[in-house]
Amino acid sequence: MKITGYRSLTTEHDWGRRIGDANGVMPRPRTDVHVLILETDEGIEGVGLGPHADVERVFGAVEGHDPRAVTALYDRMLDWVFKTGHAGAAFGAIGALDTALWDLKAKAAGEPLWRMLGALDRFVPGYASGLDIALDDDRLADLYTEFADRGYSSGKLKGGLHLEHDLRRLRILREVLGRNSAEPALMLDANESWNRSQAVRYVTALERAIDLTWIEEPVRRWDAAGLASVRRGIRAAVATGENLTGLEQYRPLLDADAVDVVQVGNVWGITHFLRVAAVAHSRDLPVSPVAYHTNPVAHAAAAVPNHLAFEVQGLTAPIGLRVDQEYDDGGIVLGDEPGIGVRVDEERIIAAHAARPGTQDAGPHVRPDRAGLRLIPDSMRERDGHAWQRLGLEPS
Repeated sequence: MKITGYRSLTTEHDWGRRIGDANGVMPRPRTDVHVLILETDEGIEGVGLGPHADVERVFGAVEGHDPRAVTALYDRMLDWVFKTGHAGAAFGAIGALDTALWDLKAKAAGEPLWRMLGALDRFVPGYASGLDIALDDDRLADLYTEFADRGYSSGKLKGGLHLEHDLRRLRILREVLGRNSAEPALMLDANESWNRSQAVRYVTALERAIDLTWIEEPVRRWDAAGLASVRRGIRAAVATGENLTGLEQYRPLLDADAVDVVQVGNVWGITHFLRVAAVAHSRDLPVSPVAYHTNPVAHAAAAVPNHLAFEVQGLTAPIGLRVDQEYDDGGIVLGDEPGIGVRVDEERIIAAHAARPGTQDAGPHVRPDRAGLRLIPDSMRERDGHAWQRLGLEPS
């Protein structure tokens, strides 16, 4: 079997609500989902997920090779771009290709990827995460009730702009998920919006009223000293790593004893997750994947010994994608379809793509100019509403 080419598609996921974080809110309730289809001379095709704008830059590393040599091809892709660097868009392309390679390998063997990777159980423990900063209290409760109906007893809110607002919403989350556990796990994600002193003050204030399981990305992703400082100053665990593009980027954080929960982005591929999980396991640290549409890394999470919980952001699939998995009992139940279990309806995707409006450069992927530069939290600004107006909201 040889790799002969690829096709790139863009579909959308309809969230049914506005999504965002402390950095911004998406202007529409639909977001792009990038799909890469890897072609072979035997007609078997592999599916990869995630932005892959730099795919042409790395495709030459795998073209003409047997896709079943996945880990060798992964390293070949890294070597292909070593002079200019594999971070950012290049790493996204490598991740999408890597996922498609694993999909092909498992399809060729006629097995679901979770079984090929050695998992004993198809169930992957998870936690609910609604990208929910734009929701009012009632809609927030309704959203997490949907997760509670599927057995979820752990949840993560987006926050970091307004202390009293976050505390009220965490209490709502605790009440909703409390139907499944007497002590639901509550997490807060600040998405790199604080400086280290603000992070300690903010989380310490929250912890006077609520038991916080972890704080996620309190400061910049590469700030090992800052993350370690935050970790020493609070009771909650520090979770980070989803935006690190390469195994080597974890080294300074681990050496500084700066992280309790090692996170990995789905969009960086299966091999990257497996390697990060192994390094974290060598430090007796748990690993937790950050969600992306169809959750392809869930197959790998089922197979590692130190998986903690998988982020679940939505209970429906993107337009034109059918995914062989279910959300039940507080996690993801993987199916028996060979590969990662994703089927692609290209005609439907192409039709939907042609009808959609143009993309807008606004939302949580754009870092605000004052992020990390506030001397005091927005909750102490006499409620002037500046941060909320930037998000298109009003403080309650």
